[in-house]
Amino acid sequence: MPSREPPKHTQILVVGGGPAGSYAAAALAREGFQVVLMEASKFPRYHVGESLIPSVRHYLRFIGAEEKVAQYGFAHKPGSAIKFNQFNREGYTDFVALGHDNSAWNVVRSEFDQLLLQHAASCGVQVFERTRVTSLSFAPPSPAFQGEDTLGRPVSATYVVDASVDSDSPSSPSSWSQYSSGEDDASTITFDYLIDATGRAGLMSTRYLRNRRINDSLKNIATWGYWRDTKMYAKGTARENAPWFEALTDESGWAWFIPLHNGLTSVGVVMSQKCHASRSRAMSEATPPPTPTVPSLPIDRQGSLVSRYLDALKSAPGVMDLIGDGVLTPVKSTSDWSYSASCYAGAGWRIIGDAGAFIDPFFSSGIHLAFTGGLSAATTVAASIRGQCTEAGAAEWHNRRVTTSYTRFLVVVLSAYKQFRAQSIDALADVGEANFDDAFGYLRPVIQGATEMGPQVSASELQRAFDFCVNLFSPTTPEEHKKVAALLAGKTSTVQGVLDVTKPLVDGKTLKEIMEDLNIESTAPSHVDGHDRRSSCDEDDGQDDSARTIKMVFDKVNARRVIHSDHSGIGGFEEEALGGLVARLVQGNLGLVRA
Repeated sequence: MPSREPPKHTQILVVGGGPAGSYAAAALAREGFQVVLMEASKFPRYHVGESLIPSVRHYLRFIGAEEKVAQYGFAHKPGSAIKFNQFNREGYTDFVALGHDNSAWNVVRSEFDQLLLQHAASCGVQVFERTRVTSLSFAPPSPAFQGEDTLGRPVSATYVVDASVDSDSPSSPSSWSQYSSGEDDASTITFDYLIDATGRAGLMSTRYLRNRRINDSLKNIATWGYWRDTKMYAKGTARENAPWFEALTDESGWAWFIPLHNGLTSVGVVMSQKCHASRSRAMSEATPPPTPTVPSLPIDRQGSLVSRYLDALKSAPGVMDLIGDGVLTPVKSTSDWSYSASCYAGAGWRIIGDAGAFIDPFFSSGIHLAFTGGLSAATTVAASIRGQCTEAGAAEWHNRRVTTSYTRFLVVVLSAYKQFRAQSIDALADVGEANFDDAFGYLRPVIQGATEMGPQVSASELQRAFDFCVNLFSPTTPEEHKKVAALLAGKTSTVQGVLDVTKPLVDGKTLKEIMEDLNIESTAPSHVDGHDRRSSCDEDDGQDDSARTIKMVFDKVNARRVIHSDHSGIGGFEEEALGGLVARLVQGNLGLVRA
């Protein structure tokens, strides 16, 4: 990385060199803009969040980084296995079925993040590590921006260079005070545009706007460790080494099992703070068992964090089976991570990645949303510089793009939590009525019925959205999808289109008619009360196994349409108009155009 001093002025300043910051910086530098990136840490540095989704390939391709990542040697991720119910088999989502280049990776984040930062530098970004921005200065506010953005346009940043920072430092400070301490040898850089990618610390959101809010419905604690010598999921099959996700048997949360290329497996448990506290109290009051009930450990299992972690894993029998005789390395924990902001852009500034919002580890949306924000910031800054729209219009587009993608993934994640906890989730305040309408306006007639729709989203409508989206995780297999496709072969294009995730959503009436045309009795959805109580092997409930399977396949494909454009590519940027504008993703002419 460059060792020279930062310039006195730059066209665009990116603060933070994680995936969001590196992505935005690389995209803008490839457009010929002058970009400086300041990162407080020295890479490589540790970070959790190893599992990626297929859209990442398409994002990387746009900035010319796909081959670098593909050839690096990260663990291949052909799909993912998810088990909601211990009485059901797991469901499996096959990424490769949608195309050979649709697979993803499980990555060691220290290596992945460094690869992206180095790529940004190779694109022409001036990268300065160990360079910590401590404060910002603003010009007087513009009358063009109303509401929250009364700060004015940011025009300069104060920073310090800390040679003592090394790669063992925390990946992201948990509060802004850790960023802002120590300005004895501070310098200043001026800029035209600011992109805040400061991660959880959140320079703009927590220190200046103060608009961060914790999602009450996802107040969780995650505890995780890394294991050696574990088993492999579905060894010898096309699903080999896919990650495994599992609901805890006590309905308090879920667990992950993610194999990595370095011989380690990331194994974590996520549960509500309330359940975590209850378990901790129970453990402190209980008499220790006379003999060990977990794999042998090279670390002190008497430590409270390790003990709580191992105790929680007992509620994930599938994960415990995959761990087998594995050996555990030190354990980590974090809490209160799910949050969002009411605003992600304003005059001359954009907020991206964890600096603005983070949902939950489930569904591996973190890097996707980081890249979404990064590309949106690059697109709207480029549009503003090139005069393709006003800066106010560009900022509004970024706000809506980030909020829309965030809300879609939030609803999908909450639908899964409704299953984990086997109860309804009061999340209307977390989702937001306006946000839901932007993200799911096309879904409302399908789940509610056009004649029943009111002007605002209701709590019951949100629960229906959860019940619709949770079908994304139904326990179907790729083989069953192929059998259903064979059954539909030779039928009309409308019927065959039911299995095409790129087609529009299909309402319940149409699905019922198709089932009747196939001489199959349509039945009520399995997820009628937020809890899948049926086993795929049940044969005494009056429903034929083949009919149930076909219905589950139809519902799963239909639910996948909700986030297909987000999950599997970047086409939504060019297809989904926001405020009458769509992105133009053409290198050398990146920006916004009229829809």
